[in-house]
Amino acid sequence: MTVTAWEYATVPLMIHNTKAILDTWGDDGWELVQVVPGPGGNGLVAYFKRPKGRG
Repeated sequence: MTVTAWEYATVPLMIHNTKAILDTWGDDGWELVQVVPGPGGNGLVAYFKRPKGRG
């Protein structure tokens, strides 16, 4: 059985440019895992993952 090793990234999202940011990370092989409110409720933060060694 092969176990996948993952790398992760957290990215602040600018509301006026969200689609472009998500598309760019997706094009680089990152999968969106979750979007949550930023620290103190300011803005949004996206969490991404991809298999290690991909980038």
